[in-house]
Amino acid sequence: MSTSASSPLNRPAKVRREDASAGLKNLHQLIQLRWIAVVGQLLTIEATHYSLGMRLPLESMFTIVAGMVLFNLVCLFRWRSRRPVHEVELFISLLVDVAALTAQLYLSGGISNPFVYLYLLQIAVGAMLLRGGYIWSIVGVASACVALLATHSIPLPLAPNLHEGLASPYVMGLLVCFLLNAILVVVFITRINHNLRRRDARLAAVRQRAAEEEHIVRMGLLASGAAHELGTPLATLAVILGDWKHMPALVRDPSLKDDISEMEAQVQRCKSIVSGILLSAGETRGEHSSQTTVREFLDSLVKEWRATRSVDTFLYDNQVDDNTAMVADTTLEQMVFNVLDNARDASPHWVSLEASRDGEALRIVVTDRGPGFTPEVLSHIGVPYQSTKGRPGGGLGLFLSMNVARTLGGSVSAENRAEGGARVTITLSLPDISLPEPEKNNTHGH
Repeated sequence: MSTSASSPLNRPAKVRREDASAGLKNLHQLIQLRWIAVVGQLLTIEATHYSLGMRLPLESMFTIVAGMVLFNLVCLFRWRSRRPVHEVELFISLLVDVAALTAQLYLSGGISNPFVYLYLLQIAVGAMLLRGGYIWSIVGVASACVALLATHSIPLPLAPNLHEGLASPYVMGLLVCFLLNAILVVVFITRINHNLRRRDARLAAVRQRAAEEEHIVRMGLLASGAAHELGTPLATLAVILGDWKHMPALVRDPSLKDDISEMEAQVQRCKSIVSGILLSAGETRGEHSSQTTVREFLDSLVKEWRATRSVDTFLYDNQVDDNTAMVADTTLEQMVFNVLDNARDASPHWVSLEASRDGEALRIVVTDRGPGFTPEVLSHIGVPYQSTKGRPGGGLGLFLSMNVARTLGGSVSAENRAEGGARVTITLSLPDISLPEPEKNNTHGH
């Protein structure tokens, strides 16, 4: 059983969208092929009826050509709508082309017409565009049409005098039919194959993303289990350190007292990380949520981060001056911590955080003076395992931060600074993290 919710459920929908996108391009190929068929039929009718003097039912044949033009205009309008084209539409288009070819051959000699081999082009195109039963349906329909033309057609005074070589109209017709088949197969099958390869490349990217998401879910399950296991020993350490703080022998030693305080801070940080993992897994969400204001939340967040991380210079500029009420969720705190930790890893000597309000959005900008993002990482920002730290499994922090921001109606963007270093901007929707204003009850007497 798969651990990824998106893999088994969403993959068929993504595959169908990719197939429909490729179908739109393939429909355009059929439209172009049909225009060539219209021009070719007009030239063939002119050469046969007027140049060779063979009488043809021109009115009926021109009516078929006009019908092909009208159908192609409808297909062109359908293509310009840019709505996805599905396989059944391509199948119907090919059936119309086979029917038009059959009608023209019926009016011009049937199976004795050298252009009867154009059915092979229809079958070749169908083999590239269609799958499964659709392909064999085209083969069956084309074969039935050839069999029908063998017994039912209007005779054409064209003798298959092959011994005359190129002087024979029949041989010339065969040669023209062969060249048409060869050229159109090479040109259009190459284009269609290119479209299919592009579709397969996009599908491969979708499958790769699904595999990455499934791997992340598995890691989340492992992290959640580890977090449960770590809870008890961390609580035990916190109790022991609390007892040590009150032992007279340890209190009298300033260095040991400071060490105990530092150990308590690190244990508290570990407990916060464990709580963040459990919250991200949705197991204890809401247990540590508390009501505060946007400004107080940022001040408290920065204070906690500075107390548990070491950085030479940390600049903090909180420009949010209103008292908008909000819920301080551990997941939200961990998202900002991930970005700050990445900045400190890249630039341990200087990190800054600037917070401001832009209409209904809260902007948190984290800046560092490190080497910045490489072009490859910057072009795939937010993709897991894209990291400049050079260690296995890196790049998950920013990926998880971006996912948390999306669930809160926001986004995370990254860029390199002209003066060196990088800048990561977190944008959050204030209505999604703020508490609603309490409604005032009307107490007017009646």
